Amino acid sequence: MATIDDVREIALTLPGVTERVGGHTGEPSWRLPSGQIAWIRGPSKVDLRQLADLGLEWPDGPVLGVRVGSVEEKAALLAAEPDGLFSIPHFDGYPGLLVRLDAVERDRLAEILADAWLVRAPVLVAKKWLAERGLD
Repeated sequence: MATIDDVREIALTLPGVTERVGGHTGEPSWRLPSGQIAWIRGPSKVDLRQLADLGLEWPDGPVLGVRVGSVEEKAALLAAEPDGLFSIPHFDGYPGLLVRLDAVERDRLAEILADAWLVRAPVLVAKKWLAERGLD
């Protein structure tokens, strides 16, 4: 089971990532100058109503929103990991998904955050980071 502290620790090791607190939510997010890669996401009233209309509920525990490379990648991830990953109508057509922190292990969380970082990272920085890990 991963925690918000795990998110913070992992995200802040990625080159260029900073943490900010959302002005209207008070929740942390992690970003690069090019944009947000991950954020703590609670449900809005609209989210809860839309989920109820679908016969679903917002999960207990902390939820992390993350960027993914495309809506196709999002669909593949959701199909492969339905216990830990989910989406909501608000995210329809958006290359992002939600992670139930209490349903993913820290190692998987690190992969998810690295992938989100790669979506936004400068190309040369990403290539160097991947090469340093033998992933190029």
